[in-house]
Formats: sequence, structure tokens, C-alpha cells
Amino acid sequence: MKIGFIGLGIMGAPMATHLIDAGYVLYANTQGEFPASLREKGATVLDSAREVAAAADIVFIMVPDTPQVHDVLFAANGVCEASLAGKIIVDMSSISPIETKEFAAKVRTLGAQYLDAPVSGGEVGAKAATLTIMVGGESSAFDRVKPLFALMGKNITHVGENGAGQTCKVANQIIVALTIEAVAEALLFAAKAGANPAKVREALMGGFAASRILEVHGERMIKRTFAPGFRIGLHQKDIRLALDGARALGVSLPHTASVAQMMNACVAQDGANWDHSALIKVLEAASNFSLDPVQS
Repeated sequence: MKIGFIGLGIMGAPMATHLIDAGYVLYANTQGEFPASLREKGATVLDSAREVAAAADIVFIMVPDTPQVHDVLFAANGVCEASLAGKIIVDMSSISPIETKEFAAKVRTLGAQYLDAPVSGGEVGAKAATLTIMVGGESSAFDRVKPLFALMGKNITHVGENGAGQTCKVANQIIVALTIEAVAEALLFAAKAGANPAKVREALMGGFAASRILEVHGERMIKRTFAPGFRIGLHQKDIRLALDGARALGVSLPHTASVAQMMNACVAQDGANWDHSALIKVLEAASNFSLDPVQS
């Protein structure tokens, strides 16, 4: 089986690496610099998405947002300019569920199957092959691609039809954003009250408040390690998708709207490329108190 991969950024590069390490022939294209490690492992570098789709049986896409997926699929030299009969297109980006359904319908008219398979777990999960993968699309396509998903992730769920994977990812991003904000509030409160935030975090990890976000992002907040595993600018985009969907559905998401404003404030402070755990900086500014000088 020949595999195509389009988009070799902070997430795509390690994901593609797991596939080539498993012995698959890999054809790839990316907008940025092609990772030297993949080239050394034997990946074939191609000049366009169309060439990748022509060469591969299954094509993975991992790019930042809905417009980029649209261009990969439908722009000049895009995937859909190749003959797609019998192929599977797998979009692992996090994009609009509504437009995903439209993309899938167009791809199916060209004889291919389409899966939307966004992921959660960030750069750490991509490198460790422990991503959570949420999949929408036909069962037959899912069954064919699942062994490849298993090389990139651990928790792999076929959620439903096309668009269901993206809807699940939006729900995931709501929970993650609100939990990061809650952890930030808790640690800021504890530190301002005179408690050691590292010890508070340690204690909370043994109780009902324990979470992966408290474990990983709480540590980032305390240690001030805001180099991105997942950029605020990307999470801001996901929350925008949530609020756009809520508006279309007539659903009230008041706290999601609030955290969106906090992300906007981070971006206004040139923080689009901060890790999303840096959301705490907005609360610190509002409280005129920072964990930064706290001995932990």
C-alpha cells in the first residue's frame, strides 16, 4: 500500500514518520521546509498535492484550517485533479464540520472515499503515537485505514458519518479550552493566597480534580514553558468553529464565548504562537499577579 501525506508541520511530520517507520512507501508534499529526517528515511518528495494523490492509495492531509484543506483538495494542482477512483482521502486537520461534509460529497463524486479524522494530543501525542483520533465517514473506509491510524494513535473511534469526526473534535476543544482556563484560575488563586502552586498541583493530581490538563498544562504554567505543543492561534480557530456552529444550531455556549475572548487577548499580545497553556497570562494580567516569580 502506497501512502501520501500532505502537510508536514509540527503534527504532520511525526505522524508521517510513524507510517514510514512501519515500512510503508511514503509520498509527501508540504508548504514549508521538507523534514530532513523523512527524506533520509526514504520519503519521496513531490511538488504538488495532485502528484501525491496520483502516486498514493491513501492520502492523509494535516494542515492548519478549512481554507488550506480546500486548497489542498480543489485548487490548481490539488488532490482532486488526480484520478481518485478507489482511493481514500483522510483529512486529519481540525476544520469546519459543515464544510467537511461538502468536501466529502465532492470527493465521493470522483470515485474516492473520504474520512475526516481530526486528532487530539498535540505534538507530544504525535511524537509518541498516542493521539486520540475521531473519525467520520464510511465504515468500509474506516476499516481499511484503521491499521494506519493505529500507528499514529491509541484511542481510535469511528464516530459516525462524514462531519462527525470534526464535530467530535470541536467538542473536544471546548472541553480542553475550558479546563485549561479552570486550571489557570485555580493555580493563580492558590499562588496569590500564598500556597506553593507546584505543591497544590501535586495534591490535586491525587483527587477528583485530576486531569491530563492539570498534569501537563498545569506544569507548563508553573514552569513557564510556553513553547507551543499546540498554539493558541490554532485553538482560537477551533473555538471559533464551536461558536459558529453554536450560532447555526441555536445553542448557548457562554463559557466557550468567554474563553474565546481570553484567547483574543493573548493573540493581541502577540501570543498566537504561545502554547495554549499560556492562557494563564491573561488572568495574571487582570489580577496584577504572576506565577512567574513564585518559588515552586
